[in-house]
Amino acid sequence: MDKSVEKVDNLPSPRRVLGVFAKEPVQGEVKTRLSPPLTAEQAAELYQIALGETVAEMRQGPFDLVICYAGGEDYFRNTFSDVPLYQQHGKNLGVRMANALQHFFRQSYQQAVLIGSDSPDLPLGLVAQAFAALEHHSLALAPAHDGGYALIGETCHHPQLFVDMPWSSPELLETTRQRATAAGIDYQLLPPWDDLDDVAALRRFLQRSPATRTAAYLRSLAVAEGLSAQP
Repeated sequence: MDKSVEKVDNLPSPRRVLGVFAKEPVQGEVKTRLSPPLTAEQAAELYQIALGETVAEMRQGPFDLVICYAGGEDYFRNTFSDVPLYQQHGKNLGVRMANALQHFFRQSYQQAVLIGSDSPDLPLGLVAQAFAALEHHSLALAPAHDGGYALIGETCHHPQLFVDMPWSSPELLETTRQRATAAGIDYQLLPPWDDLDDVAALRRFLQRSPATRTAAYLRSLAVAEGLSAQP
């Protein structure tokens, strides 16, 4: 996506909320698919930097920002003292996402969007496109390159999209689309984006967004030469 042509509309804020799903950056518990080539310590540091960049970018948007956190509350209170927090709860990712969306709608939000915390260059303009799509559709999805999605937004909660889903698999987006079609849920597909889930994604990220702090950290590592090489 060409950031030079993106535009963030002046969207009314009070009834729109963006939830950033995040974990406390504990070694061995985040970005485990990147170890190797990264060590557990490097993977946790990478995650922490990416989370910081994600929040810094999204706090500029014309919507309410909430961090949906898992792990120690103190870390998030100390690191993002001015950002409201919501504690994730549920037995799996689908339940935790569903609970967060239901929480937002109980707070009288009319549009709720969820993103992850490991796409540090996710454009604010793409989030704006999601909220704009929700003016005319009840569901918005931004595909991820791994077959999942990098963003999901709703105007009301659709529980069937979060139960018994193939999380962390290449079938997630297509299964979500099939469920939405079967239920008569009107949805809009947005431009795709990329999560930092594997080595190939790290290589694409370094080429796409070399000026980010996350990219600078990757280049500082001993594995940087291998990451910069073509697969």
